[in-house]
Amino acid sequence: MEYPTAHFIFIAYNTNFHMNINFKVKKALVRVDFNVPLDKQYKITDDTRIREALPTIRHILDQGGSCILMSHLGRPLEKRNADGSINREKFTLKHLVAHLRRKLKTKVHFADDCIGKQAVKKAAALLPGEVLLLENTRFYPEEEQGDVVFAEKLAKLGDIYVNDAFGTAHRAHASTTVVAQFFDKNHKCFGMLMDREIANANKVMKNPAKPVTCVVGGAKVSDKMLLLERFLDFADNIIVGGAMAYTFMLAKKGTVGNSLVEADRVSTAKEFLKKAKAANVKVLLPNDSICAERFAADADTQVCLSNQIPDGCMGLDIGPSAARTYARTIRQSQTIIWNGPMGVFEMPAFAEGTKIVAKAVAAATRKGAFSMVGGGDSVAAVNQLKLAKKVSFVSTGGGAMLEYLEGKELPGIHAINS
Repeated sequence: MEYPTAHFIFIAYNTNFHMNINFKVKKALVRVDFNVPLDKQYKITDDTRIREALPTIRHILDQGGSCILMSHLGRPLEKRNADGSINREKFTLKHLVAHLRRKLKTKVHFADDCIGKQAVKKAAALLPGEVLLLENTRFYPEEEQGDVVFAEKLAKLGDIYVNDAFGTAHRAHASTTVVAQFFDKNHKCFGMLMDREIANANKVMKNPAKPVTCVVGGAKVSDKMLLLERFLDFADNIIVGGAMAYTFMLAKKGTVGNSLVEADRVSTAKEFLKKAKAANVKVLLPNDSICAERFAADADTQVCLSNQIPDGCMGLDIGPSAARTYARTIRQSQTIIWNGPMGVFEMPAFAEGTKIVAKAVAAATRKGAFSMVGGGDSVAAVNQLKLAKKVSFVSTGGGAMLEYLEGKELPGIHAINS
């Protein structure tokens, strides 16, 4: 399938958090994204999403309001027990209560349901300055179905609806989108995290400082083609890494051995390269790669030219020459967007390219560039290297940020603005 030339209309969302809403003695129904990783003992291993939501919660409490928090955790309906029952212990939000109490230093109550008698009773009894955490919204199939009746039951718990879950803003679920229709424009707004996410995305998409370099990695061209097309509108350089680079190599008539490719996307990649040339956007592909005969952490590695990978070998990371070229281009940029790793980052043998890119983004930021990092593995890279505070902004919303950068209207945002 060929992709037509994209002409995107930039959506400039108005995301003022305050919107003249006074939360004093009001119950704010706040959609947060507390989908945090837990270990086998149900201890939080990364509380980034919780920490990012705290400013909004504190603002409401400081004004004399109370917070009723809604969130999902994982996909409990898809990960049922052998007998078909829901694994409530694995996916319950009660594991987060003690952590929230420590962070907020206030009373945090828990309702073992997100609708029903207990949720209604505890929400009604909530006092100013207190927090109520509702049980996992995804224990109900109606959540992901965007069920109106389910959304109305949630809406009745609060006086004001606040959406601060940017990570789920691209989903038209009951608690992220549908619930907003039960509040008028004076009783619904965005939270501070949502505001920051969109403000930073807007910064790189509207009149960014030049030169602009967009770094895109990952496995599949098909997953990122809309994003690549969007970047043609404002980028000076597009850096390609990850397995998707080898589909581009095939488009340039290279040989890629056993590397992961999308054969049905070769013509799409070829057409994109033509469009980039016509738009005077430089596309950088890795001239060399770290290759191995096995997809394994302990595999023997060798450096190969990316367009001459021998049979039986596969490219699993950008090579040292490519890493230097990419780093030099990044350091010379004034605006940088990074989405996706350069290789199989979770395996140390194939992580060096991603590390070098991460350090280059931090170095450019230190010199005054604006940098935004989004996407699970690229975020994991800057966190692992302790560089998160050395880039301008790290997005909490992988899929949501990807769709926003592609130029799509996100349902969770439209629901507040409509």
